[in-house]
Amino acid sequence: MRNVTDRTSNPFDFHPPCERFVPGYGDANADFHVIGDHPGIHGGVDTGVPFTETPGAEALQSVLEATGLLETTGDRPTVNATYLSYLHLCVPPADGQPTDREYTELEPFFDAELRAIAAHVLLPVGERATRHVFETCTARPWTPATEMADLHATEIRGSGWLVVPIAEPADWGPDDGDALKTALDRLQATDFRRESDLGRFIAGSDPYYVR
Repeated sequence: MRNVTDRTSNPFDFHPPCERFVPGYGDANADFHVIGDHPGIHGGVDTGVPFTETPGAEALQSVLEATGLLETTGDRPTVNATYLSYLHLCVPPADGQPTDREYTELEPFFDAELRAIAAHVLLPVGERATRHVFETCTARPWTPATEMADLHATEIRGSGWLVVPIAEPADWGPDDGDALKTALDRLQATDFRRESDLGRFIAGSDPYYVR
């Protein structure tokens, strides 16, 4: 079943237990789900849109536009089958970091969003988001030896998802943006959805796609 909402910002009308938050933004039927850490790291405190306002967000948006995941960039980018959201959507105190307990308290919001979007490709940005996706959406363990530089722009098969980790854009070297662009272009040239039509086994003429 696909979502029918046409709302771009906070399409599921979440109301987390905090005064200020940056809700998910984009296509509720997205193929690609870009997952960040929290607004204090990846931006959006003033715009209310994930991955805005910071130099790292600009660098990431530029690659997403170049690969067709965004149609326009800026404070309210135009998305193309893409959804942007955070593990921890509440705005932390200035120069503050959410505690482990606070991440846990907000995990049900992220989990509900992840499963409602049901994107084919997860693009976790930075170590915290990538570690969470590894632990909850793949069978691949996260170890102290895991390095984001080694995972950046690689494809990892998950439990119903394809995962493409993205190193922290604020720390990108001169080749990291190009590496991500190449990986996303290559991925979109394949059958990344990997769906089968089982409609022939049920009544009616409508297709019924499963992964």
